[in-house]
Amino acid sequence: MRFLFPGFLFALFAVAIPVIIHLFNFRKFKKVYFSNVRFLKEIEQKTSSSRQIRDWLLLAARVLAIVFLVFAFARPYIPSGTDAAGHRDQAISIYIDNSYSLETVNREGTLLDEAKRRAKEIAAAHGMNDRFQLLTNDFEGRHQRLLSYEDFVAAVDEVKISASSRSMSQVLNRQQDIVSAENAGKTIYMVSDFQKNMVDPGSLEVDTGINLRLVRLTANPSPNISVDSVWFLSPVHRPGETEQLVVQLRNNSDKKAESVPLKLTINGQQKAIASLPVEARGSSRDTLSFSGLQGGWRRGEVTITDYPIVFDDRFHFTFFVERRLQVLAINEQAVNPYLQAVYSADPFFNLVNTNLASINYSSLASYPTVILNGSGQISEGLAQQLKGYVQQGGTLMVFPSLTEDLSGLRTLSQALGTDSPQGIVAQETRVSSINLRHPLFAGVFEQLPKNMDLPRAGRYIQYARSGAAKQPILELPGRRTFLSQFRLGKGSVYLSAVPLDEEASNLVRHSVFVPLMYQSAFLSLRDNRLFYIVGKDQFLEAGNIALSPNQSLRLRNKEFEAIPDVRPGGGGTRLFIADQVRRQGNYDLLKGDSLLAVYAFNDNRSESDLSYASEDELKEKFPKQKVDVFQPGRESIDTAIKAVNYGMQLWKLCLILALIFLAAEIFIITFIKNGKVSI
Repeated sequence: MRFLFPGFLFALFAVAIPVIIHLFNFRKFKKVYFSNVRFLKEIEQKTSSSRQIRDWLLLAARVLAIVFLVFAFARPYIPSGTDAAGHRDQAISIYIDNSYSLETVNREGTLLDEAKRRAKEIAAAHGMNDRFQLLTNDFEGRHQRLLSYEDFVAAVDEVKISASSRSMSQVLNRQQDIVSAENAGKTIYMVSDFQKNMVDPGSLEVDTGINLRLVRLTANPSPNISVDSVWFLSPVHRPGETEQLVVQLRNNSDKKAESVPLKLTINGQQKAIASLPVEARGSSRDTLSFSGLQGGWRRGEVTITDYPIVFDDRFHFTFFVERRLQVLAINEQAVNPYLQAVYSADPFFNLVNTNLASINYSSLASYPTVILNGSGQISEGLAQQLKGYVQQGGTLMVFPSLTEDLSGLRTLSQALGTDSPQGIVAQETRVSSINLRHPLFAGVFEQLPKNMDLPRAGRYIQYARSGAAKQPILELPGRRTFLSQFRLGKGSVYLSAVPLDEEASNLVRHSVFVPLMYQSAFLSLRDNRLFYIVGKDQFLEAGNIALSPNQSLRLRNKEFEAIPDVRPGGGGTRLFIADQVRRQGNYDLLKGDSLLAVYAFNDNRSESDLSYASEDELKEKFPKQKVDVFQPGRESIDTAIKAVNYGMQLWKLCLILALIFLAAEIFIITFIKNGKVSI
């Protein structure tokens, strides 16, 4: 047994006071003359012996009362294995999980309220000279320092629910960075419900000089349905066309949801409603159809009705409805009448024609699709410009010219990494196979046709395989290329063996020509991300944005505005936002007063799964270290913390014993007289 405040033991000298009183009885006796004491002698001897026993009991009660009272002030304890932590100043890091899952309730209220209360109890269980760090999921800069007890309590009161979520490894690394630099005892606390999605796979390690303690909060079982994700069946959005949106709901509980109502709104207008069941621990999908869209950015929202967990009942997304699709045709000679006929039939397309001698290279990026009509006069410079265009996400369709000089086409194929031309074959040949599963034919046929009439070629270019990965679309006998797709960077190259004229092939008159040209243009549209995740996605993707030296972009909604860090990359522009966006919703990207894009942010759906790690599972994550796991009930945990810090506390027992011996003294004085108990 040891004492936390051994200085109080000097007060044991007070034991001498009752001892002196009992050894020196200062009472004066008065003589009483009696005629004959012969018959009283025996009674006097018995009474004197009983009085001595009573005095010794009274002395023992007084001495023990003083001893145990002094012990109570000296704070005795039985040391534990971490006893050394209780004898010097401590650097203590306390993490409060303030993710959305802490909005759930138990008998004590919300888990966040309990987490804040437990953090204060932990701090109160330590010494007056100890310093504390508060850490939350926000990883704020102001929480990267040690505080006094009073400042720590004030900081805890300011903690609120956050959309950010962190893994255990992220939290532990941040806590160790703070306490490891201190020349003091080091202890880390994590106050959380410890959802399974928070616990990293594999084992975790903490420095051996740091004590690790986990405070596990328990919530009442709550059913929860969440909007898990949304996506469109087609990446192309045209004004007035019918759109099909797939909505996926997830059941994060062990009970089946019979009928979950959901609603779709676009720019605040209701477009569709539905209701669908979701199996326990499963997911369900439904396709919502709507129309009546206009050109420009559209803001969508899917909502469901689900209580008591509501943070994941709304799902935001944005998409862009193209007013017109720009197609650039680079003609070696005259404008091609077949291209004109195809694209002029639909007002959605805007075909722009230019020739090889007057190409505006700076404007190439503004055209999702570029059609190269003729390849005899391609220079090295043009080939490199087209390569850069494709790498940044453009779609290039190459229809060669059948001239004896194939050097221009060979220069282009080398730059793009496609198959290289060998020569011209003048022989009537029919296409032998068509890849109907290619995205170019998606939605073209209600059912896959059999014995389909395929295009013919009278003269065509034979290509030598380059080894680059390609996806055949139309093939001649012997698996020779008639039309193939090659991937380069973020873009695609469609390489044809025939030009766009009727002399070489009947492709321009064939039924597959229109879907080939339309679908390739549709697929060239940049598939903008429908949504981003708060706290997870650190940058936004945008098209090529040119800014003057004194110009900046702004990301804004009704309650928020930030200036993102603009960097070119990935075939466009990346806007780095770090952790500036902390609330779900729609955010406008502005360049001056011009709207460039609209981005949707949603909360992390990992918080929706209310499955928790058990105490054994938490301990298994630290196979090389002793971990103390606390599962508090209604009572305070400061006693349990002190027991771990200092060992088993005995001061309360000493105080009780002191009161018991004081009561014994009173009993002896009051009720025991001359060796007899009188009540």
